[in-house]
Amino acid sequence: MTNFDYPGPGAGPDATRTVTCDMAFLVSEPAEVVVQAVASSSAGHVVDERFEILTSGEPPSSLAELRDPEGATMHIIHSEPGRLTVSYRARIRVGAEGSPERRRVHATAGAEGRRSSDYERQVYLRPSRYCPSDHLIGFAVAEFGAGPDTGERIAAITEWIRQRIEYVPGSGTVHDSAEHTLLTGVGTCRDFAHLGVALCRATGVPARFAAVYAPGLFPMDFHAVFEAFEEGRWCVHDPTGLAPRPSLVRIATGRDAADTAFAAVTSGIADLERLEVSAIAGPSLPMDDHSRIVELA
Repeated sequence: MTNFDYPGPGAGPDATRTVTCDMAFLVSEPAEVVVQAVASSSAGHVVDERFEILTSGEPPSSLAELRDPEGATMHIIHSEPGRLTVSYRARIRVGAEGSPERRRVHATAGAEGRRSSDYERQVYLRPSRYCPSDHLIGFAVAEFGAGPDTGERIAAITEWIRQRIEYVPGSGTVHDSAEHTLLTGVGTCRDFAHLGVALCRATGVPARFAAVYAPGLFPMDFHAVFEAFEEGRWCVHDPTGLAPRPSLVRIATGRDAADTAFAAVTSGIADLERLEVSAIAGPSLPMDDHSRIVELA
């Protein structure tokens, strides 16, 4: 029997995650900047939270907040020229049973929930910008098969990436796809996650990309992992092994990094000057037994 939701030490009812993010942009022309840095509402109970955006010390000319059905928050900032700063602080209580929102979703899973899951499966089976799974079908099926035991296949894909792809900080670019990572054999967490998504999809397993805060990660930064659909649930996998999965705090979920970027300039000119991220697990950092299946809240 598959073991789901393995919490590990440091992930009990009193566990907390403290996450922070500070960004600064130099805006040289009026710009629209889209930021995704706030923890997903599914991540747990927010004990306290502060989010502040300023342009040269003043509020931006306009600010909009959008939420997707899975709990991610997108802030759309219109900034005049100057120094745009974004500051986020949150302390979140997590537990083995997950957040109230997560429990509500599981409790109300009926016909509507099944339709939603069916739709998600179709979306996350398709090729996407950074995960051209249709280009990798031949390799993926030959290497991992396409039989009914998806759990073993996902585990084999994760371990293959861990063993065969070299983690090299700073090696990737915003243009690199999973196909590029497979051919070069090097990448960052973003590339590892893209390759996991693409290989799963290429063998018939729905998979998606998740941007997270990652207590235990060194050096500290935003982190990327992938989720695969197994036995009716989305299970998180991290081929880098750089942070324990039970410690992760979801920010946003999507087809690939194009959907989950922490910042994007959609008009005008704004250059990122500074980025500082921190994530701490309390009372202790959870252990990660990689033989267990973990579901990301």
